[in-house]
Amino acid sequence: MSGSDSRSFGLNLPEYPWEAMAPYVRQASEHPDGAVNLSIGTPVDPTPDFIQEALAGAADAPGYPTTHGTLELRRAIADWFARRRGVPDLDPQDIMPTVGSKELVAWLPLLLGLREGDVVVRPTVAYPTYDMGAVLAGATPVAADDLEDLDAQTRSRVRLVWVNSPGNPTGIVRGADSLAKLVRQARALGAVVASDECYAELGWGEWDTARGGQPVPSVLDPRVSGGSSDSLLAVYSLSKQSNLAGYRAAFVAGDSAIMANLVNSRKHAGMIVPAPVQSAMQAALSEDGHVAVQKDKYRSRRELLVPALEAFGLRIEASDAGLYLWATAGEDTWTTVERFAALGIVVGPGVIYGEAGSGFIRVALTGSDERIAAAARRVTAAAG
Repeated sequence: MSGSDSRSFGLNLPEYPWEAMAPYVRQASEHPDGAVNLSIGTPVDPTPDFIQEALAGAADAPGYPTTHGTLELRRAIADWFARRRGVPDLDPQDIMPTVGSKELVAWLPLLLGLREGDVVVRPTVAYPTYDMGAVLAGATPVAADDLEDLDAQTRSRVRLVWVNSPGNPTGIVRGADSLAKLVRQARALGAVVASDECYAELGWGEWDTARGGQPVPSVLDPRVSGGSSDSLLAVYSLSKQSNLAGYRAAFVAGDSAIMANLVNSRKHAGMIVPAPVQSAMQAALSEDGHVAVQKDKYRSRRELLVPALEAFGLRIEASDAGLYLWATAGEDTWTTVERFAALGIVVGPGVIYGEAGSGFIRVALTGSDERIAAAARRVTAAAG
């Protein structure tokens, strides 16, 4: 190819949505007591020592790891599903580690063989990567929380349905009956249901098991699945519950035939979780105490922020689980974002999660105790 060839290379994707936050990040950074960034929900607390030790202990790894993951890891995941998610007797063969959950979200439509003309349904307020995954496969993303809301022609083209419970950014939790209805609808259409469940251990109120609440249900829960994993995939990440975002440690489990195909496809594509990370995952999933300790930290931060935000004139909606508070001041999203930036606080704009997020902001609980306390003081003082 000559240097004068006018063809361009690269994917024609929209700008990464968080780039729009740059001026507000700059404004917040000018605060005399420093910025408090509560926009992107990246964990800030230390990775537990025993997980770090498991990683280091597996550091001598000269050979290639397997795409499917070690049997020991997959057994640990199956045991965790039975112990924490109400999913008994999950076959380790139907489980696979992934390089974080975002990677799977982005590539699942392509790996499922979706193509132009196929429809991927995602929640009305949702993580942008669901749409990007559809676009990468050439499929069409459609926003809906109930398949009955779609017209007959669109329903006939649905091949993949994403459910996100607890939801990011809203914190909405779908109960077992709601999930079971969606599963029945999707199966009637011959579609796969992929359930992104990475905030499941972080329920609040009626979903806070440490305070007498009930566990957040999984799509593989027999009450939801009818006792069969056919056409169902559960996606989970250890980033939130174990502070492993930097490890890119996640997994997917479900339908036997789909899982076998995913394992084969990912072998061809070289999508493999490093061996030391697999060992760290096994350790993390075999010990529940550190999850409870981390949840206590987030609960304390949440209880500090909620009254401060409400005093500042925000109404908090849903936010029943997860690491975020979904709130509105009844004004344009960017007006609210700017008001927080003036206080040296960076919050997430609801508009990047779809049209239904207009007017909302997302406030993350992922600041240190000191930074969360600073934000609460500033907001309370500004409220008068």
